[in-house]
Amino acid sequence: MFTGIIEEIGTVRRIGSGRIHIRAKTVLEGVKIGDSIAVNGVCLTVTELGADFFAADVMPETFQRSSLGKLKTGSGVNLERAMAADGRFGGHIVSGHIDGTGKIQSITKDGNAVRYRIDTSKELLRGIVEKGSVAVDGISLTVAAVASDWFELSVIPHTLHETVLEKKRIGEIVNLENDMIGKYVERLLSLNQEEEKKPSALTKEFLLRAGF
Repeated sequence: MFTGIIEEIGTVRRIGSGRIHIRAKTVLEGVKIGDSIAVNGVCLTVTELGADFFAADVMPETFQRSSLGKLKTGSGVNLERAMAADGRFGGHIVSGHIDGTGKIQSITKDGNAVRYRIDTSKELLRGIVEKGSVAVDGISLTVAAVASDWFELSVIPHTLHETVLEKKRIGEIVNLENDMIGKYVERLLSLNQEEEKKPSALTKEFLLRAGF
């Protein structure tokens, strides 16, 4: 599990053939082979460690469902280690399992903050609510507004400076993970609706056979 509080901006050293090497410093502290690190919100397992880098295997499914396939040598990436059991929960519950991607539609000044409008699918928007939480490239953010095909975020300067979001431009793709609690609620509601649609076993014929 992660919290969406980015610890460091790493740099892609090499990517290809199902493997990514990332130069880092902070997230290497206390990490060992087999540990999890979120890279732009994608949970990856450390398979190799060096003095100033780590490497992880990336399956084709992950490349297809996230923006990792668009990274290249020199790209900056948001990094966060899995949350320690005794750590502070500064963001929200983030699993590192990407639900899909969105495209930045606009970037505008919003007082001392910057407002981002992101297009995404109606399927993902069902789980995004105003003032709710969403992870964008692994960053825990609060939703400022929602429409039928986009949502907006108002991002403070500190978050911009400490993440790769500051360097994102209109048209770029970002990874999205909806709030986990919201996803479970939506699933339970859909199951209840499916149960309600099932025909009742209490039919006229059943009642006649039972002597009613």
